Amino acid sequence: MDSINKQKILIIGAGGGREHALGWKIAQSPRAGQIFFAPGNAGTERIGTNVDIKSNDILKLLDFAKKEKVDLTLAVSDEPLYLGVVDEFRKRGLRIWGPTKAASQIEWSKVFSKDFMHRHNLPTAEFQTFSDYQKAKYYAMRQSLPVVIKVDGLAFGKGVIIANTHDEACKAIEDILVKKIFSDSGNEVVIEEFLIGPEISIHVLSDGINYKIFPSSQDHKRIGEGDTGGNTGGMGVIGPLPFVNKEIMEKIEKEIIAPTLRAMEEDGIPFEGILYPSLMLTTDGPKIIEFNARFGDPEAQTYMRLLDTDLLDILDACVDKKLDKIEIKWREKFACNIALASGGYPGNYEKGKIIGGIDEAEMQPDIIVFHAGTIMKNRTLVTNGGRVLGVSATAGTLEEALKKAYKAIDKISFEGMQYRRDIGKKALAQILILK
Repeated sequence: MDSINKQKILIIGAGGGREHALGWKIAQSPRAGQIFFAPGNAGTERIGTNVDIKSNDILKLLDFAKKEKVDLTLAVSDEPLYLGVVDEFRKRGLRIWGPTKAASQIEWSKVFSKDFMHRHNLPTAEFQTFSDYQKAKYYAMRQSLPVVIKVDGLAFGKGVIIANTHDEACKAIEDILVKKIFSDSGNEVVIEEFLIGPEISIHVLSDGINYKIFPSSQDHKRIGEGDTGGNTGGMGVIGPLPFVNKEIMEKIEKEIIAPTLRAMEEDGIPFEGILYPSLMLTTDGPKIIEFNARFGDPEAQTYMRLLDTDLLDILDACVDKKLDKIEIKWREKFACNIALASGGYPGNYEKGKIIGGIDEAEMQPDIIVFHAGTIMKNRTLVTNGGRVLGVSATAGTLEEALKKAYKAIDKISFEGMQYRRDIGKKALAQILILK
């Protein structure tokens, strides 16, 4: 007789590859019962139940969780966190994993975040914030190039502009503050210096008291090879990074992770969930580009391929503030996750393109394909978003993991499919330099 108490899980997110990867890993737990995804995609449908509720419809999500007697809810994307989903669930006595609205402000307000870093002497780029167009323009015209312009509020991956000329900087500021292309998210802008060095992603799991640092990873944000073209949600991730050694990680913990979490507690907004700082490894040491208050996408996909501990055990320990009682183990492998995107992305793109070859791709060794912008229509798998799939692979070396992923990608097709063929290229070059 099975005596294990199975948990009902609800995953609230953007319906992307991150949500599929987290659900995929949770499903491997012997304690995992039914898994619900709000709203989910064609991939999550294969491991759980998709719920036709948008991730920003907090009242409907609450009603659903109560009705289904959900044991644990995961809030894993920025919008529901901004709307206070964690606070609302807790008010009603429901168990939920993720940061509060106040704590997640470290992501959803760039002005708050930069002020927080400044007040607590955390290493970051020099900056000024503005709500007045003329003052912002005057300041930008006197900065060295390139200069970075950031929208204050949530802009879903499109709120950072790297201006290579002063004219570009002024146009970006006008678009944000005067033309209001980002609506109220653009009531203020941050203008900051452009940092130089390798950009890396660090993820830290915190229960508000204790924390655990994940291995390093690296995303490739631009749509085009050689880091050209428009910014995206992420076109490919590798991890762990061979050039980020123990000394660098200890420096990051001492100068960024520990003081950030301590400062949040001091400010009365203890952080519970995943804190994800994007860092630049500059010649002056690691500096914070920005904070995120949830798993990156596609970082989550890579981490889930490397995680060797039951994810449900980890999340329960985090919610119960017992993170110090659990050891998180990682596979001694390298992993990558390469995004396949719709033609036209990150601009306008068409949906409804038939997808083929996923089964053939997953027949290759060590390949898992995570779904993002997919949907089943008339029993046919079709595209339904900008980033459509994430092809992930693991191997004993980073080079071999990338080779496996690209070989699997050759099996997949849909009209207009685009992807970067240089994921991990810079990291591999960095390894050769270190040798």
